[in-house]
Amino acid sequence: MKLHDLKPDKGSKRRRRRVGRGIAAGQGKTAGRGHKGQGARSGGGKGPYFEGGQLPLVRRLPFKRGFTNIFATVYQEVNVDMLEARFDDGAVVNASALEAAGLVRDAEKPIKVLGRGELEKRLEVHANKFTKSAAAKIEAAGGIAHAHALKVTGARATVKRLRKVDLQRLYGEADPI
Repeated sequence: MKLHDLKPDKGSKRRRRRVGRGIAAGQGKTAGRGHKGQGARSGGGKGPYFEGGQLPLVRRLPFKRGFTNIFATVYQEVNVDMLEARFDDGAVVNASALEAAGLVRDAEKPIKVLGRGELEKRLEVHANKFTKSAAAKIEAAGGIAHAHALKVTGARATVKRLRKVDLQRLYGEADPI
């Protein structure tokens, strides 16, 4: 095969339609635009929202208010009464134990312990955050509440525009939960 043997695939190259070049061309006279009306005129047609004078869909829908913070930290929530129901006295409750017990979906994502319910068992609980009431209930039952700092990575670290050294100083090394 040589360069002069190369050809585009059949049907891949089509001639440009030449409109308004007489009746023999098939697209003569009105050039496919029909007779009169808005579409026949130069610059014809309204914007993408125009619905012939009817109130456009965009204006019929209610306003979307507020915004969603894409950098917000979303915590998986676990209540004290759930810990009471699922764990034995003296157990170590960490992210993997919570996932195994079916209380959180993903052990990698941050966990917050909330204070609903009562706790009688002595538990050692590891999480990223505790409410004051949850920490008080765990410690009142003779347990320990270990709060582990979140490791700031990805977009949240980029938005801060800080050097790694400054990030470590602010947030510290993330403890394995």
